[in-house]
Amino acid sequence: MNRTNASKIYNFIGAEAVLTEAEDLRKYLTGLATSFGYVLSDKNGTVFYTDSRYLEGAVNALKDTDIVVKQFVAPLENLISSYKQIAIPVGRTLYPDYEKLKNIGFEIVDSLPAFTSAMSVKEDYELGYIKNACEITDRAFLALLDTIREGQTENEVAAQLEYLMRKFGASGTSFDTIVAFGENSSVPHHETGMRKLRYGDIILIDFGCKIGGYCSDCTRTVLFGDGGGHDEFKNAYEAVLKAHLLAKEKITCNMTGKDADAISRNCLKEYGLDKFFTHALGHGIGINVHEFPRLSPKSDDKLINGMVFSDEPGVYLEGKFGIRIEDTVTLSDGVIESLTDSDKKLIIL
Repeated sequence: MNRTNASKIYNFIGAEAVLTEAEDLRKYLTGLATSFGYVLSDKNGTVFYTDSRYLEGAVNALKDTDIVVKQFVAPLENLISSYKQIAIPVGRTLYPDYEKLKNIGFEIVDSLPAFTSAMSVKEDYELGYIKNACEITDRAFLALLDTIREGQTENEVAAQLEYLMRKFGASGTSFDTIVAFGENSSVPHHETGMRKLRYGDIILIDFGCKIGGYCSDCTRTVLFGDGGGHDEFKNAYEAVLKAHLLAKEKITCNMTGKDADAISRNCLKEYGLDKFFTHALGHGIGINVHEFPRLSPKSDDKLINGMVFSDEPGVYLEGKFGIRIEDTVTLSDGVIESLTDSDKKLIIL
C-alpha cells in the first residue's frame, strides 16, 4: 500500500481529526486535482469525500493507497459530529465556516503551519515532477524562438508558447503566461494583450507549466532585432544576469530569505540599479507557483535542502524597458541546482 501525504500531515499535527477542503491542500494530500471534496484523517485512517463527478476517477486513482474514497453526503457536520477536536487550515478557511465550527463546539487546531512546513521540502517524487515541468519549459521556450515574427501580438506569442508546452507533455500552465513587448516590459506583471511586435523591441516572457500538478516558473528577456540604440538595455541586462548568477553561487543552506535577496540586490546596487529592482528575489514553488519560502528583504524564512524556489532579479525602467531573468532552482547538499537552465546570455532574434 502506498502511503500518501495525508498520513504524514495527520501524524505531524497530532489532532483528533484533520479536515481539509482547500483545493491545493487536497491535491497535496491525495495527489488528485478536484474542484470539490473533503479529506478527513483520524486515528483510523483517511477518507476522501467527493461528489459523483470525481468518484470513479478517485476510486481508481487511490485504490492502492491508504486513502478510502466515499461519496459525500451533506451536511458536512455529519462527517465530523463524533469529534471534539478538528484541525483545519485557519488562514485558508472562510470566517463564516470557522465560526460555524466554533459555534458547534469544536476545539480548533490550525493545520496550516504543518502544510506550509511539509510542502516547502519536496519529496523525491515531487522534485521529479518539477524537474519534468522545467525540462518542458526550457524545450518550449527554445522552440518558440524560431516562431516569433514581426507583427505578432503578445497574445499570439503567449498562445504559441502555451501550445508548445502542452505539445511537449504539460497538463497546463502554472499561471497566466506573461508576454510583454517593448515599453510593456517595464510592468513586472504586465497583462498580455494586443501590442504588436516591432523591430528593436525587447520581449519579456514569464511562463511555466505543470506536470503531475507541480509547477515550473521561468522568465526570459530577449531582443527582437538590434539596429543600435540599446546600450542602456544591454548594460542593465548584464547587471541583472550577474545578480541572477551570483545568487545561484552564494545561496546556501540555512541562509535566510532576506540574506539571499540581498545577494542580488547588493549586486545591482553596484550598477546603480537596485532602486529599479521592485520585487523580491524569489518565492517557493510546488503545487502552487507561489509558496513558502519567501526570498525578500523582510523574510526570515530559512532556506534548507529540498526546497524549490525561484531566482528572479529584475530591473524595470518605467515606460522604457524591463528585464527579468528567472530560473526555478532547488537547494541540494547545500548548493543551488538550477532546474530551468536554457541559455541566459542575451538572445537577439
